[in-house]
Amino acid sequence: MSLFSHVIGVDDAPFPRAHRGDVPIVGVAFAGDRLEGVLSAKVRRDGANATDALASMISRSRFAAHTRLVMMEGIALAGFNVVDIHDLAERLGMAVLVVSKRAPNVPAVRHALLEKVPGGARKWKLIEKAGPMEPCADLFIQRAGLDMQEAAAVIRRLAVHGRLPEPVRVAHLVASTLAVPGAID
Repeated sequence: MSLFSHVIGVDDAPFPRAHRGDVPIVGVAFAGDRLEGVLSAKVRRDGANATDALASMISRSRFAAHTRLVMMEGIALAGFNVVDIHDLAERLGMAVLVVSKRAPNVPAVRHALLEKVPGGARKWKLIEKAGPMEPCADLFIQRAGLDMQEAAAVIRRLAVHGRLPEPVRVAHLVASTLAVPGAID
């Protein structure tokens, strides 16, 4: 069995642009290619609690003892609630892998954070701390606790129905059922 055979994929629920407040997040636990369970929590829209919420949701789950990798599509949840992937990896004792189909428009993200989002300078520092998005296995990634070869191997192993790995794809599907009223996904 692979070093990263037990994975939790995470995504947030859709929410309307005008929404202020909490947004549901979902974690889906996979053992290999089998869905083992679903976790949930909430994070503040454009807030600063995503790292704490993920650490709590995962560490308190029955899947924590076996999980070796947390996977997310994008480094932020609920708008600009940026995850400190290195802190999360350290707190959980597991690797963290951020995946994206496209390279981000870094200047636009920086401008939005520094000009429009409360606490944006701190959030921008977390994005810089995570490092630049790197091309890997037909995706772009940021990573903590695993090397490029391990990231490529786990992506290729778990991307069975398209480019996105199953834990991220399924987390998105489940999270979409918890849409904040008024959201369009």
